[in-house]
Amino acid sequence: MKIEFAWRPAVMAACAAMVFFAAGGCRREDPRQTVLEIPGLNETNESAVVDALSAFEGVDVRSIRFDHAAKTVSLAYDSMKVAKTNLRDAIEEKGVKVAWPQNTRGVAGYINTRQ
Repeated sequence: MKIEFAWRPAVMAACAAMVFFAAGGCRREDPRQTVLEIPGLNETNESAVVDALSAFEGVDVRSIRFDHAAKTVSLAYDSMKVAKTNLRDAIEEKGVKVAWPQNTRGVAGYINTRQ
């Protein structure tokens, strides 16, 4: 005699739902906007900045905007692929000075190494 378990389809459906939601729950991207202050920004070092930023997969190169009056560059990036600190370091490695935040006390991701 075969006994049917009425709860088996319900358990299978619940397990499938848990797997579906667990797989979809992990963040795969974290799009952000940032503005970097570059005191010596001019038209001659724009290409160095673009070269530095375009080396990262997480940077949307089409979003890079220069504001020469404010001495800033704004861009969109994915913080799951690249950190803002890496962006600054890459620009400085190209010989362009980036102004680092002065007050980072209590801000996650900042270590005060510049004193």
